[in-house]
Amino acid sequence: MLVLVVNAGSSSLKYQLIDIATEQVLARGIAERIGSAGRNGSRLMHLTAGGRKLKTKVEIADHRAAMRLVFRALTDPDTGAIRDVSEISAIGHRVVHGGESFSDSVIIDRKVIDTISRLSELAPLHNPPNLMGIQAAMEVLPGVPEVAVFDTAFHQSIPRHAYVYALPYELYTEHGVRRYGFHGTSHKFVASRAGRILEARGVPRERQKIVTCHLGNGVSITAVKGGKSVDTSMGLTPVEGLVMGTRCGDIDPAIIPFLEEKLNYSADDIEELINRKSGLLGISGVSNDMRDVEASAAAGNERSKLAFEIFCYRVRKYIGAYAASLSGLDAVVLTAGIGEHSPGVRASVCSGLEFLGIRIDPEKNENCRGECDISAEDAGVRTLVIPTNEELAIARETARVVTGGDADK
Repeated sequence: MLVLVVNAGSSSLKYQLIDIATEQVLARGIAERIGSAGRNGSRLMHLTAGGRKLKTKVEIADHRAAMRLVFRALTDPDTGAIRDVSEISAIGHRVVHGGESFSDSVIIDRKVIDTISRLSELAPLHNPPNLMGIQAAMEVLPGVPEVAVFDTAFHQSIPRHAYVYALPYELYTEHGVRRYGFHGTSHKFVASRAGRILEARGVPRERQKIVTCHLGNGVSITAVKGGKSVDTSMGLTPVEGLVMGTRCGDIDPAIIPFLEEKLNYSADDIEELINRKSGLLGISGVSNDMRDVEASAAAGNERSKLAFEIFCYRVRKYIGAYAASLSGLDAVVLTAGIGEHSPGVRASVCSGLEFLGIRIDPEKNENCRGECDISAEDAGVRTLVIPTNEELAIARETARVVTGGDADK
């Protein structure tokens, strides 16, 4: 069974073609700068498992044109991975916000499309382009089953006391203002893998208590109990919680009216500030990329040192809070770009958590490549580095839904 995974942004369309039987990526690529013209106009970059590349600068008017280019690249005699698009059994789409409407992945029909569209008010930067990708695929390849895999679905198991804000209750009941959480596909993927590791160590799945840390340009942490999300750091939007590449994370809400009244910030100014000018970039003044921040800190830049310290402190604080919410801890999982590749961040995050049973082996941490258990031998809590693979997770979900399989328990 071949599944095409699609992740559509406002001006881009990423894709992977995955053979579910072997879980091999047959081809991957991205259509960029959709709708742009001129010298810096749109282009398609395509790569097959065998290393064959296709780079094309071409006008891509919209997502439908991008999808046609993708199918053309997949079936190209020289760089393609399949002979005909009819070999594609299903298409899985990443959809950021499913609200309270979707606690699982679903086959896309008109009702699902209308609901995703309605939920765009909660995710105006993400759901509309996700919908464009869905509609483009439906037009170009009609009749093929299409599945929506929601970032928020894994977090629908969070109890009410953890997702309702201490605001007038009508804001929740009438307008849907509550914690939803994001990165659910990633958290579910690494939590499932950590669960199998713990089972092999004699910890039954129903008793497992895991904190998963998705540390990338976007950052979120989830408390997972018995395989289910019971709390997560992102909220109504992806801004809440940890320090991120350009997002501020938790701040005093009264800062917002202060900025409006004292500095004449508009709503657009504030949105730009908290989403694109804050986080590592705002503190360091150097970059939103942790690699740059670490290099700058090592060279003596005090603001970069501070950015690194704040980032790690916030992660450490959330791990402690979620250990409390779980009433114990069996494993901490570090994943995504920073979690998988920064020994410095991993060491700093875990430092001071020895009272919880978290102790890492410095040599294992420094030499970790791919999936690793970096715990000290006598540590009571396992510290695991598990590479995330959201595309594979979406492909698995798509195959499960299309074939009528049960959800992962």
